[in-house]
Amino acid sequence: MLSPKLILHARVVTGHGGGPDKTIVTAPRHYREFGFEGQCLYLHPPEDEGFAVIRRRAEQQGAELIEIDDGGPLDPKVVWQAWRLCRRLKPAIWHGHDYKTNLLGLMLVRAGCRMRLVTTVHGWVKETSRTPLYYRIDKLCLPRYEHVYCVSQDQVDACHELGVPDDRLFLLDNGIDLDAYQRRRDPATARGDWLPVAPGELLVGAMGRLSAEKGFDLLIRAVARRIADGDRLRLVIAGEGDERESLERLISDLGMGDHIRLIGFCEDVIRFYEAIDLFVLSSLREGLPNVLLEAMAIGAPILSTRVAGVPRLIGHDDNGWLVDCGDEDALAESLRRLAADPQTRERLAKAGRETVETRFSFAERARKQCELYSKLPGA
Repeated sequence: MLSPKLILHARVVTGHGGGPDKTIVTAPRHYREFGFEGQCLYLHPPEDEGFAVIRRRAEQQGAELIEIDDGGPLDPKVVWQAWRLCRRLKPAIWHGHDYKTNLLGLMLVRAGCRMRLVTTVHGWVKETSRTPLYYRIDKLCLPRYEHVYCVSQDQVDACHELGVPDDRLFLLDNGIDLDAYQRRRDPATARGDWLPVAPGELLVGAMGRLSAEKGFDLLIRAVARRIADGDRLRLVIAGEGDERESLERLISDLGMGDHIRLIGFCEDVIRFYEAIDLFVLSSLREGLPNVLLEAMAIGAPILSTRVAGVPRLIGHDDNGWLVDCGDEDALAESLRRLAADPQTRERLAKAGRETVETRFSFAERARKQCELYSKLPGA
């Protein structure tokens, strides 16, 4: 029997990462039955305390984690260490997950590392002063990669505009580990003293990086309107980011400090989804958000904006509710109607779990991915 071919997933991260990192560390344990094995290479700042979260996730999934200290964009040691690593491990495939590891993969191949190049585009969502530079690097790198995997159709279209040939572009949905993501506690038990809710109150939850594209300001204002009109709601938002101060100021200005909380980074995401009565995604830009798949797998009913790949996942009033991006009135009205209708919430929650089971299991995603790997020469 031939030895499994090695897939080296490469990613640059600061802190505890996000949805892509859950996918990266979960993938390797699904590969072996398809003739591959996987390892995870992470470049991160030295002494980054937040990276401990990714270490724990990798350990839980049985994924081998390789770390390189990354001193910044001009750190030459990163290239040297990655080159030595690839010469030693001889991976069949370098799988990049961001603009920097895509550029690094091209450099390593140019320096003599014999491996195929693939990448996953997880979404260009956060606009910063460096975003134009990242786009230029993507425009340089992506057309030179043999496979480019996208998690939503809008990303496929964007990559096509960057010059990636159609025969190298593949739509590959995110997936969920169904064994890990399943409800084991009722909301009251999951909340305990962690998220206290008075009898008769509905707990609305949201999760993500606290940045402008997530639309949390829109959600906060919509929830505040419903509370002002007499609805018994509470909102908890899990996550950290550079918009925290402005969101806290908004909550204070609205007089909602007793009803709306920012609880910071939440490592026990399963407990969070178990504790809430309704999950809301208010994003203005996304790919196919892992948080929606996770919440649906746990059995939380969904209210989401019609952003990017979400309408491929959710049909309105089928397995969730949808509103247009940026429409605060529609978001507030949907909150009112869902808060008053526990039967609809229960129906949506059941249908959401069924959707994930039938269309978005991680095992099926890994099978499709390995099928694509197998089409590469030498892999």
